[in-house]
Amino acid sequence: MSDINKTMKAWQLHAFGLDNLTLDTIAKSEPKAHEILIKVGAVSLNFRDKAIVDGIYEPEMIPKPLIPVSDAAGTVVAVGADVTKFKVGDRVISHLYSHWIEGAPAPDEPAHCLGAPYPGGLAEYMILEAESAVLAPSTITDEEASTLPIAALTAWFSLVTYGNLKAGETVVIQGTGGVSIFGLQIAHALGARVIVTTSSDAKGQKARELGADEIINYVTTPDWAKKVQHLTNGKGADQLLEVVGGEGLNDSVEATKVTGQIAVIGFLAGQTTNLDLMRVIFKQTKIQGIAVGHLTAFEEMNKAFDAYNIKPVIEKVYPFEQAVEAYQHLAKGAFGKIVIKMS
Repeated sequence: MSDINKTMKAWQLHAFGLDNLTLDTIAKSEPKAHEILIKVGAVSLNFRDKAIVDGIYEPEMIPKPLIPVSDAAGTVVAVGADVTKFKVGDRVISHLYSHWIEGAPAPDEPAHCLGAPYPGGLAEYMILEAESAVLAPSTITDEEASTLPIAALTAWFSLVTYGNLKAGETVVIQGTGGVSIFGLQIAHALGARVIVTTSSDAKGQKARELGADEIINYVTTPDWAKKVQHLTNGKGADQLLEVVGGEGLNDSVEATKVTGQIAVIGFLAGQTTNLDLMRVIFKQTKIQGIAVGHLTAFEEMNKAFDAYNIKPVIEKVYPFEQAVEAYQHLAKGAFGKIVIKMS
C-alpha cells in the first residue's frame, strides 16, 4: 500500500482510449486555504466519463494525464485554513460544475468541471473547493451518494427546477440508464404519470416496479411518439427527458403536448440533428438544454430524496482495481448506475 502521507493510487488517462487509462502512484495534494481533502469512498460513472475517455467530449479541453470521473462521495480528512463549511469527518459529495452555486450559469462554467478539465475522483483522495461540495445525506451509503451529482441532479433540474413538475402531469422518460431511472423515481414521487421507453421488456418490468405507469418498447413499437399521443388521449406529454439526441428529437417533439418541455440531456445517438422547425413552431415546443444543475438545487434535491425516501438504483459495484471493467460495463448499458468502490 502507498504511503498515504505523500502518495496515493489514482487512475490516470494518458491519451484517449480505455487502453490508456492506467492505475498509477502519484503525489497526494494538500488542501489550499479554501479547499478540503476527501478520502474517496466511491465514484459513479456517467456517459460523460466514457465520452471523455473516448475523446468525443470537448477533446481540446482534456488535460493529460487526467484523473477522470466527476462524481465522488467520501469523508473529509483535511480542511484548508479558511474553510468553515465542513470539518474533518464530514461525509461529502462532489458537484460537477464546481463554481455554479445558484442562479444562471456563467459563460465559463464548463471550465470548472470536475473530471475534466479539473481532476476527478477516480483516486484514493480528491481535492475539492469547500464551497462546491455538499453534505451527503445521512440515510445513504457512499456508493449511493456517489450517484447523485450528475444523474440525479440532471433529472431533478430538468423536471423540477426548469419543469416545475406538478402532480397529475405526464412525463416521458427515455431509457433506463442513470439519469432516466432518477427521472422516473422523481416524477413518480411527485405524483406524475410516468411513461418509460425501452428496448427491453425485462427492463420495462423493472421500471414498473419503480413506479412507471406505462412502458413502450420502441423496438416492437418504433412509432413510440404516436403511442404516447394515444396514451394521453391525443394531448401529448407535459415533459420529456431526451437522452438519445440525434434525429430522434423530432419524435420527442411529436410525443409532447403543445407548449410541452423537452429537456435535452444526452447525445447517445449523435450530437447533431435535423429538426423539423415547423413542428416546433406550431407546437410552441420548449426545447431546454440541460447541463446538470447548480449547487443550490443539489442541496434542495437531497432534502427531497430524504423526504420521499428515494434510493439510488445501482446495477453493479466494482472494486477500485477494476475501473476498466466498470467502463466496459457502462459502454454496454446499465439499468441505473455503475459504481466503483474504493478499496
